Amino acid sequence: MNTMYEYEAAMGVDLAGEWSLHSADGEHRAVITLPGDVHSALEHAGVIPDPYFGRNEELVQWVVERDWVVERTFMLPDPSGSWYLDIDHLDTVAVVFVNDVPVLSADNCFRRFRPDVIHALRQGENTIRIIFHSSLSAGADRQARQPFYVPYHKGNSPLPNGNMLRKPQCHFGWDWNIAIGPLGLYGTIALRRLDPARIEHVETEQTHHGDGLVDLKVTVTVYSADPAAIQMHLDLDGERIRLDIGTRAGETRVTHVFEIEQPRLWWPSGSGEQALYTLKVEIAGESVTRQIGLRTVELITDKDETGSRFALKLNGREIFCRGANWIPADALFSRTSPEKTEDLLTSAVAANMNMIRVWGGGFYEADWFYDLCDRLGLMVWQDFMFACNLYPCTDEFLENVAAEVDYQVRRLASHASIVLWCGDNELVGALTWFEESVNNRDRYLVAYDRLNREIEQGVRKASPQAIWWPSSPASGYLDYGDAWHADGSGDMHYWSVWHENKSFDNYRAVKPRFCSEFGFQSYTSLPVIESFAGKADMNISSPVIELHQKNAGGNERIAGTMFRYFRFPKDFASFVYLSQIQQGLAIGTAVDHWRSLKPHCMGTLFWQLNDTWPVASWSSLDYGGSWKALHYMARRFFQPVAVAAIPSEDATNIILSMVNDTAETVTIDVNLFALSTAGDRVPIKTVQGDCPPDRAEVLLHLDSLEIPAGGLLAWSFVASNGMKGEGHFINGAYKSLELFPSGIETEISALPDGTFELTVTASGLALFIMIESEMPGRYSDNAFDLARGESRRIIFTPGTPVSSDQPPAFRLHDLYSSQSAD
Repeated sequence: MNTMYEYEAAMGVDLAGEWSLHSADGEHRAVITLPGDVHSALEHAGVIPDPYFGRNEELVQWVVERDWVVERTFMLPDPSGSWYLDIDHLDTVAVVFVNDVPVLSADNCFRRFRPDVIHALRQGENTIRIIFHSSLSAGADRQARQPFYVPYHKGNSPLPNGNMLRKPQCHFGWDWNIAIGPLGLYGTIALRRLDPARIEHVETEQTHHGDGLVDLKVTVTVYSADPAAIQMHLDLDGERIRLDIGTRAGETRVTHVFEIEQPRLWWPSGSGEQALYTLKVEIAGESVTRQIGLRTVELITDKDETGSRFALKLNGREIFCRGANWIPADALFSRTSPEKTEDLLTSAVAANMNMIRVWGGGFYEADWFYDLCDRLGLMVWQDFMFACNLYPCTDEFLENVAAEVDYQVRRLASHASIVLWCGDNELVGALTWFEESVNNRDRYLVAYDRLNREIEQGVRKASPQAIWWPSSPASGYLDYGDAWHADGSGDMHYWSVWHENKSFDNYRAVKPRFCSEFGFQSYTSLPVIESFAGKADMNISSPVIELHQKNAGGNERIAGTMFRYFRFPKDFASFVYLSQIQQGLAIGTAVDHWRSLKPHCMGTLFWQLNDTWPVASWSSLDYGGSWKALHYMARRFFQPVAVAAIPSEDATNIILSMVNDTAETVTIDVNLFALSTAGDRVPIKTVQGDCPPDRAEVLLHLDSLEIPAGGLLAWSFVASNGMKGEGHFINGAYKSLELFPSGIETEISALPDGTFELTVTASGLALFIMIESEMPGRYSDNAFDLARGESRRIIFTPGTPVSSDQPPAFRLHDLYSSQSAD
């Protein structure tokens, strides 16, 4: 995949590729490809089984208990001059040797290291070796050296003391992740010559003037071992300038301002163009290319009668944020690729999302990830990598964090997509989770404050223009209250429906200003389950299925919710299907209500977009990228112009809400029907309303008595900008419906472009029709309704080409068939 971040060195040795791998005790050997992870190399060599299959997680956890060594040789004809290693994403506690000389002792996966290696090189063949120390041993050792015990969340982290190490916290487990403690090297590994300087950072600042002119200030930091004279070229979309500069020993900062007349602005997806400029910086033997989006961003936290707002304003316009939380693309780095990640992010945009939150228990992603977000128009809420634990506050730990923050902010701050930097995920709440911090809150609160201030000061120094938010959730700056239940200010994590087992209606009991986490679990799709489980395992209580459920009580909660809303499914496949439908209904209930509160509420980011491995979770995309029912439903409830039915608290009337996230007034025409359980549509009324730009309005109030007993309210709408949609509402639970056979029939035909056309017809009421196939691919629509005699044309696009004379085998689910043995 082409990336806008290019690094070219005239002289050097790229050390990526094949290395030898062995355990420090010599018992196990394999070949590893770097960048890559140890587990994948061991699996490829047959040393361990596929960690994701069956109960193999239990069989591979010994890997994290060992020290591991990777090694290779390289040729260097001329070692004269100034040489350094260029290493990043080194995971995590590792010592690097060149010709048996230690050149680097590293302990932070989130930093770049560039150690001088002149003293270790020799002419001809050289050997480089990296010793990876066990994360378990390193964590235990550091915990023992703390001045007081620093607790970690044992439910999330069955592998202990991950909070001691600067590596992805989800590597130690999590309530959706496999607990195997990966290790390896995931980024650059190269030997480079300093001749006479290298580029350390390329940073930009934007000044937008009232007359439309934009000044783009470019600051380039170069490093040289000795004073030198160098020539630098800067190019912004063809405007090329040359600078002759003198460098001191160490770092030298060079600044130039480009004046941009009639700038093309960058907008989030759905709000305008994703205009991007190409910035290239060149010195002898090296160039760095960045893409620049011109935009202004503000975080509005003005006080009001409820508390204080939380709204992002881009280019002078408040943007309602629609999206989801991002976790690492895979539990094992070697199973990822830019292409797979692009598919996941493209799916987010296809579901009408305009924001993702890069959650604080994973990675700061690679440059090409944010390049993708720039191009796709996905705003990024960027957490720093601290999540759900308490952390050390020793000088040594904070110095390590300071270097991490400085590097990551300088590396990423120029991306138009990154609109907010957040200090951590749920660390304030974690103060109430542990006996130690409850009994001595002052000690641990001071420790948290030291860490949080270190991060904040690092952000403000590295990027003065960056938008900073202290924690998620947080009611405001220096506010250490309960942002899981207080909805008047700041951002909220609302988990009462899932973790407290409250009804879906409870989402309407809160009015968040911005909900950055909320979620409801489902099972991963049946084709994915079939990839890790045998026929004998197809039971929600089987050991394999239970191992692929990492949230304590999760399976029981999914089943218990079905008892609340549905008649119990007839078999395991129907159970999986229905779990996805109720997930979509849960999240849709929240989003519909919170969008109707606009501009009181200005963002909903559900938990979570993707999975790291095949598991029951809160994701809307299966492991591998296929869309679950939630994702198809999200495409409807996240549409910029949408209509939703929201009942009053006493259920005596129904509000039909219309929401408009576009910059123009839209006229919306709505047809309302009563829908009988036999599948008949009976017209109720037709209404029309105008919805102003960036607003939500009430279209009408409907008396609940206008919905026939035992039936549903249904509607379809068309907006003046061409957007359209449909939906239904039940005043009660689906289990109360006396459904008749839906009589679904399907015709399949191959199309010349390699896709397949499915014509789905119903002779009765078919609710939540879900089409699936063992072949991965994308459907033009799914989780849709048909009334009696209606049909819908669906296009299936296979993930990989397939012969037209061998169409995939499709299976269909709907509400009636999932609960009837007929």
